[in-house]
Amino acid sequence: MLKVGFIGLGTMGFPIAGHISKSYKTLVFNRTTNKSQKWTSKFEGEICESVKELTLKSKVIILCLSEDRDIEEVVLGTDGILEHLNEGTIVVDHSTTSADTAILISKELLKKGSIYLDAPVSGGEAGAQNGKLSVMLGGDSAAYKEISSILDCYSAFHKYMGPSGNGQLTKMINQICIAGLLQALAEAASFSKKSGISSKDVLDVISKGAAQSWQMENRWESMIDDQYNFGFAVDLMVKDLEIVSEFSKKIGANISITETIKSFYKELQAKGAGKLDTSSLLKRLDMLDKN
Repeated sequence: MLKVGFIGLGTMGFPIAGHISKSYKTLVFNRTTNKSQKWTSKFEGEICESVKELTLKSKVIILCLSEDRDIEEVVLGTDGILEHLNEGTIVVDHSTTSADTAILISKELLKKGSIYLDAPVSGGEAGAQNGKLSVMLGGDSAAYKEISSILDCYSAFHKYMGPSGNGQLTKMINQICIAGLLQALAEAASFSKKSGISSKDVLDVISKGAAQSWQMENRWESMIDDQYNFGFAVDLMVKDLEIVSEFSKKIGANISITETIKSFYKELQAKGAGKLDTSSLLKRLDMLDKN
């Protein structure tokens, strides 16, 4: 049976690796060992004690980490993946990084006869738990086809987007859209509260029409109930939007609305709300009203 190594058992990685384990021999590594132990108490798989061990045993390696520096350390650092790669290994990175990082790592793996696919995901914690993520992939098209059946274990949709870095470029565009949708939704929720109309009745009507979106379907009611513990955190969105900002400067793209919304997320961080989920833009408006 094909052995799939999985590194990073966080909010997203934990359930993704669980879905894979139902169809493939799965090896896991996490820097915090108790997360690996928790994972194996729920799913069938093998704990590896190091990145080296996992790399040597795996034909496909999947990463799900938080920061560019984490990816670079795990892949390019001392005793990292690059040092111990078997020729022909495919590394699939579900982390959100800069396109430059993806291109750099891809070039380094090619020198060892291996393939790197930048493959960020969208769908949040719920999508990971339900196996309904959307995956956008950049890199070698043949390698993408080779690992498509693995992606099917935890995604509702996946698509090849072109050469290395294009998966991350697609994720940047995704985050621009999400930020704009959430700010509009926050303003709509604030408006409905102040107008005196029932926000839940409003949701029932407009979610059936042209205003419908995933964010509306999945976040409106939790937002008006002041509940913001649903996965993707403000801190991570700020990180992603900083990547968008840097790349937009390179290509001369106007992202003025996105920059404004990024500043709103930074306001939430400054108020100690960086761990709340990204729909907490409504909480920011509520805070402003109280001031």
